[in-house]
Amino acid sequence: MFTGIIAAIGTITHLQPLEQGVRLTVAAPGLDLKDVALGDSIAHNGVCLTVISKQRGRYQVDVSRETLNCTTGLDGLNEVNLEKALRLSDRLGGHLVSGHVDGIGEVKKFAPLGESHELIIKAPKALARYIARKGSITVNGVSLTTNAVKGRRFSINLIPHTVAATTLKHLKPGSPVNLEIDLIARYAERIMSAA
Repeated sequence: MFTGIIAAIGTITHLQPLEQGVRLTVAAPGLDLKDVALGDSIAHNGVCLTVISKQRGRYQVDVSRETLNCTTGLDGLNEVNLEKALRLSDRLGGHLVSGHVDGIGEVKKFAPLGESHELIIKAPKALARYIARKGSITVNGVSLTTNAVKGRRFSINLIPHTVAATTLKHLKPGSPVNLEIDLIARYAERIMSAA
């Protein structure tokens, strides 16, 4: 589990093709890796991946073909939002995030609005019903609150700190983004459909 509060921005520095996926080398000078053991989870743009090797300031993870097919941002030498897995003693600053991307949205607008930025995203049709006004959503691993929802589009107000401390600053119209809906919405829908 994660919180959607980004700890650092890392950079994918090497991609090694595997038979069914890819091995990523991630440089993470801003992420404290002292307490990260082999087998631990780190979220990369909201995607939970397992650490398989570690050196000073960098580590490797394997990404399956299925994960590459369902997500964006892990198939090139890109910057990625990083967050280590939540411990039970940690502060929950965002919301509960599983690290399992539900779908890929498309940025429709990313523009300054006063001192902040307005971000408008079009969600996949299958996810739109789970997105609620003033609800939680994870965009590229970042825990955010929706301002408005209309059909498949939703808007978010990003404060300057969020823009500066995450890779969201690189978004532009047409950019694909990883979306994870709120866990409570997912389980509420399951309960209702099973009744």
